[in-house]
Amino acid sequence: MNAFKAFKASVPIAWSPHLYITLVRGIPGTRRLHRRTLEALRLRKCNRTVMRWNTPTVRGMLQQVKRLVVIETEEMYKARKQNEANHRALRPPLVISHLPASATASASS
Repeated sequence: MNAFKAFKASVPIAWSPHLYITLVRGIPGTRRLHRRTLEALRLRKCNRTVMRWNTPTVRGMLQQVKRLVVIETEEMYKARKQNEANHRALRPPLVISHLPASATASASS
């Protein structure tokens, strides 16, 4: 569950010393103040993630650009990365025999 869905579901998010911030919406067409805030957070391209300390200053910056970013705690970020790694993991090859069932039985005998 990402931070936005947790917020929507009103699920309490555990406090974390680090916040992982991902830019999910494009910068063009946003206000200059928001662009400057994203620049200060070092978010320059879509789908890039940065780690920042969980301080009142950073939380205030995130409040300003909350519609452009997704915020995750350390545990949520690690769980998502583990999920992605499992999805990309190598799987054993699928072996298909095109011989009829009777031929495979006689061939193995």
